[in-house]
Amino acid sequence: RCGSGITRWERSAVISAKSLEGATLKADETGLIVVDGANPAKDTYQVVVPVDPSGATALKMEMLADDRYPNRGPGRSINGNVVLTEVRLELEGQGAPPRRVAIKTARSDFHQDGYPVKGALDEDDKTGWAIHPQTGRPHEAVFVLADPIPAGGKGASVRVHLEFHSGFASHQPGRFRIFATASSNPTGNEGLPAPVREALAIASADRSPAQKLTLQDYFRSNVADAFRPLVAEIRELEKRKAEVEARVPTAMIMAEMAKPRDTFILMRGQYDKKGDKVEADVPGFLPPLDPALPRNRLGLARWLVSDTHPLTSRVAVNRFWQSLFGTGLVKTSEDFGSQGEAPSHPELFDWLATEMLHPDHGARWDVKRLIRLMVTSQAYRQSSAVTADRLTRDPENRLLSRASRLRLPAEFLRDQALDVSGLLREKRGGPSTFPYNPPGLWEELMSRADGANWSAQTYTPSHGDDLYRRTMYTFWKRTCPPPSLSTFDAPDREVCTVRRARTNTPLQALIMLNDPTYVEASRKMAERVLKEGGDSTDSRVTYAFRLATSRYPRAEEALILKRILAEEQARFAADPDKASKLLGVGEAPRDQTLDPEEVAAWSTVSGVILNLDEVITKG
Repeated sequence: RCGSGITRWERSAVISAKSLEGATLKADETGLIVVDGANPAKDTYQVVVPVDPSGATALKMEMLADDRYPNRGPGRSINGNVVLTEVRLELEGQGAPPRRVAIKTARSDFHQDGYPVKGALDEDDKTGWAIHPQTGRPHEAVFVLADPIPAGGKGASVRVHLEFHSGFASHQPGRFRIFATASSNPTGNEGLPAPVREALAIASADRSPAQKLTLQDYFRSNVADAFRPLVAEIRELEKRKAEVEARVPTAMIMAEMAKPRDTFILMRGQYDKKGDKVEADVPGFLPPLDPALPRNRLGLARWLVSDTHPLTSRVAVNRFWQSLFGTGLVKTSEDFGSQGEAPSHPELFDWLATEMLHPDHGARWDVKRLIRLMVTSQAYRQSSAVTADRLTRDPENRLLSRASRLRLPAEFLRDQALDVSGLLREKRGGPSTFPYNPPGLWEELMSRADGANWSAQTYTPSHGDDLYRRTMYTFWKRTCPPPSLSTFDAPDREVCTVRRARTNTPLQALIMLNDPTYVEASRKMAERVLKEGGDSTDSRVTYAFRLATSRYPRAEEALILKRILAEEQARFAADPDKASKLLGVGEAPRDQTLDPEEVAAWSTVSGVILNLDEVITKG
């Protein structure tokens, strides 16, 4: 027993469990009984549980919800309800014949109108305990013994007869457990909130984090005197917060109608000429919607991610494959219909989709596991080198004869340059940012002379850390998308674009060499090389090259970079103003301790490295 009148329930092991009408009852080591197989109109369950050496004053039946049943159960009926018409107990063992154990009273956490739990004690099949409309959640009923089973009854057991003989067909539970207590006050939990009672009914080691938090909060608020002032202060602050939030006006965006309106086919589109009535449903060529699911957005969402749906996992797998390999197993990732391409590797495609739904280890829809599976595969880790024969036989690499080579997406290019230079700020969340943009573009599109008085009409660049946040936070105006991203084939977001085009134009090279973002990144990368790359030219060239490519430069590559460095050092030494002008690009402060001509020369070398095919191309 716990303090404050809380009853301690012990979960009963199961000696045997059977159905008298053909259902299959299986019990695990935790005492959980799962019903499977036949679901007759009426049934009787017989469950034998041992008697604890401390005796018993009451038994409790707990029914659990489960997604496999309509409305999540806990019943196997068409609406998830249960009707328990009779409970009988027999004490067995101890060297004596079985004897009836009388039940004095019963109580439940909830009962359907007209079906209280005491109806399971009167031997009348027209009465019983039912729980509609509170289906889809756990419920419990406690049966207090008229004469407690005494302590010390070694080898004793109780046979629990649970009858479901109502006029409602198949109203039996699908998952349930039996608990026992030796408490002198077995209904001592009645005054506790339902979530607290549910948590207390589970052994401490088996409670979920949420259940432990529920008990902790209740203990601090209602039992422990030391916590009560703090809890009262927190509640007062929460109340004040709620009052402030209540003063903020809100608007409902969308909600399901209590009773959906009737929908008809309109003859030739005329609103007053109604044809056949239509109901919400899914395409006929796909698996049907489970009758237990609601015909609304929630039902549609559950149907999309159900085990029987053949498309959702395949579409998801194809997107991830496309992001890693450049082309999806279904090349037309935007079209899985009759106009799309068939998968290049259908058996692999099916297997990956199944792995995502039913992995051997981990949870369903485990994206992290799927990505790990792909990137550690031999197909992904192979070399991108290609022979003439392979190029002839597999020009688009649909047979995966080599690693894919593709230019990085626009957002990746910018983020990579910021990261290599040390400028990237990895703060998460917050408002959109406004990085460098050619001046006047938004203003050219203003439709009114007073456009500056309205939002998103004039472009005001961000400053400080906001200039160097990840590209996903960049503010996007669909009528004037960021040109440095559009040039690298970022979609304009007018429509959903699942598969981006990839082009190779001179404008892309001009942006990489002249856009303030990349010039500034080259400058800061140069400072990083000078401070972290060692004292010699060779070590600095190696450091800069490895920083961007993750490998050591070959001898001829290092020689070219050193030659460029020498030429730029001579040029900036002859004209220091050019060095100052180059180092003035971008808002990031310049390291005044470094020689400006040297930083400018290394900025040029850094720019060359950032423009290498190996840096801007994956694979």
